[in-house]
Amino acid sequence: MKIILTHEVSGLGAAGDVVDVKDGYARNYLIPRKLAIRWTKGGEKDVEQIRRARKIHEIHTIEQANQVKAQLEGVKVRLAVRSGDAGRLFGSVTPADIASAIKASGGPEVDKRRIELGSPIKTLGAHETSVRLHTEVAATVNIEVVAA
Repeated sequence: MKIILTHEVSGLGAAGDVVDVKDGYARNYLIPRKLAIRWTKGGEKDVEQIRRARKIHEIHTIEQANQVKAQLEGVKVRLAVRSGDAGRLFGSVTPADIASAIKASGGPEVDKRRIELGSPIKTLGAHETSVRLHTEVAATVNIEVVAA
């Protein structure tokens, strides 16, 4: 199935790209989560609009990405969440929580869709996450999850 990506998807492409994927992946994952739309001839107009919006929000050069990476890696991020007695969280830490904690800690504003969690954060303690700043640059952010 041919689709147009509306958001960046790891391993597949960036917003505005037209890609071929298996039908089930498109129908059951990408389209319901609003990560993609079906490709049509009329949809080609949407591609240009998506690409223009992406250019406004993305980091344009590798130098800019490296500067933001240095800022992110220099920030101490503490995230206070509710937890039980054994150190297990009520729920999990989301990329949106991490993005707001980075901003509150004095770091640069980060789009929550660029934060990659290897596995859900469900315990207190120190955790690492990756932030894709550019196609060639990713920053590692250390997060300390503490009880609220």
